[in-house]
Amino acid sequence: MAARAQQISAHLNWPKGMLQGQVAIITGSGQGIGAECARLFANEGAWVVVSDIDKDKSQQVADSINQSGGKATSVPGDILDDNYINSLVKKAAEFGNGKIHIIVNNAGFTWDGVIHKMTDKQWDTIIALHGTAPFKLIRAAAPYFRVKDGEPRSIVNISSTSGVHGNAGQANYALAKAGVVGLTKAIAKEWGPTFGVRANTVAFGHIQTRLTAAKEEGAFVTTPDGQKVALGIPQKQKDASASYADIPLRRPGSATEAASAVMAVCSPLFSYVSGQTLMVTGGRNM
Repeated sequence: MAARAQQISAHLNWPKGMLQGQVAIITGSGQGIGAECARLFANEGAWVVVSDIDKDKSQQVADSINQSGGKATSVPGDILDDNYINSLVKKAAEFGNGKIHIIVNNAGFTWDGVIHKMTDKQWDTIIALHGTAPFKLIRAAAPYFRVKDGEPRSIVNISSTSGVHGNAGQANYALAKAGVVGLTKAIAKEWGPTFGVRANTVAFGHIQTRLTAAKEEGAFVTTPDGQKVALGIPQKQKDASASYADIPLRRPGSATEAASAVMAVCSPLFSYVSGQTLMVTGGRNM
């Protein structure tokens, strides 16, 4: 126990950055919150593995980090593809000289529908994307987390207020995001005692991204079989809640604010925090 405490104390000294030399896989980091996570992690010295289904955006984020003096590599692909998950872990370990320290399961989108009209495809896709894929990535990376080298290991699963409180029209998303809270706690209890792995959930409220922009702006994602899924909130619905009366801070959060919370959870500042769900909501639902 004393030796472990000394190791932790050593990690609290970060002259070159709080995440100096740690290898971090961040899924869905080609844009939005994920891209901001990649940038902030790199600024704190992490070696960032940019993972996104959009090859061009993934490369752009990695290039931007490298051009700014950070260290990043792009490993694009579909997180719903088991072969890609295995390749992502393999390439991340090669990039990190045989080590991986952090996983941020951020990739995802919403495919809303009321319960009585939701299709099996809507249900299965969202459950797989937000629940099964994070589990498979963590399982594939297990050999790099179940180690005793005295270095920090941290897993962050991204959830939502929909997963904590439920949300009309999002039964699929709510179940998946609630599920990662349980997954996080299981990891903390299994891998914490022997290997010192920390696992936490960060649940976002209203953050300004393409998922909360006006649906009329036309943002969409394409499923593996070519179906386009419209993203965003109908403008009429956004207008009805424009005062943000249910948010004590009376505004939505920015992608940078959301990413800052994720970075903080992975940092030495949270070295004794594990198995928790951090609500990043501006005070909403407290």
